[in-house]
Amino acid sequence: MNNHPLRVIVVEDENLFRDLLVISLQQIPSLTVVAAYKDGASAFNNQQRDQPDVALLDIHLGSGWTGIETGLQLREINPHLGIVLLSNYARPEVLASLPESSLPGWSYLLKRSVRDVATLARAIEGAASNLVVLDPELVKQSQNRPSRILDDLTPRQLQILELVAQGYTNAAIAKTLFLSEKSVENHLTAIYAALNIESLSPDQHPRVKAALAFLAGHRLDAP
Repeated sequence: MNNHPLRVIVVEDENLFRDLLVISLQQIPSLTVVAAYKDGASAFNNQQRDQPDVALLDIHLGSGWTGIETGLQLREINPHLGIVLLSNYARPEVLASLPESSLPGWSYLLKRSVRDVATLARAIEGAASNLVVLDPELVKQSQNRPSRILDDLTPRQLQILELVAQGYTNAAIAKTLFLSEKSVENHLTAIYAALNIESLSPDQHPRVKAALAFLAGHRLDAP
């Protein structure tokens, strides 16, 4: 993570919600809002000036590019830009439509969650750190969904994977579950092994792959 506050831009076509986003972001000391726009083209045209670290994008913009299209266009200029998609609907499987090589740094939040400053901060900071972060409500909804991919995980490992998918750090997982950080690390090693995730190569993103495995294991759009 950079030492300077993360530079964030907001792209949202609804004026009131755009203002709400800016107000929510101003409560997070580690962030600074450098610009807010109502459409993707404006954000793209000003990206060189704004130099953002993370873009919050409404996935359903009123006209022009969608949030996903805007994110892809912004990434053409800055491949390391973190992207947080905002939606009224629980459809995070749209992330799976992106090329896997491009997925690190894309996160998905429900719009109603932006009032929770901690959740908003985790999604932004996770995106800036090249993670994939899912909305806590989506993770909660998934708990009763059938899954084959995650069958080999223990209940404790599933708990940890759910927190990884929400952008929690090892230290935060340890505090939440009353474990030592070493224990969390050991559980993560076992999770990666169970999911056939290569965790030692510097070219891999094991936390991203684990979050995607969680997403694939719990189809949130299933009946």
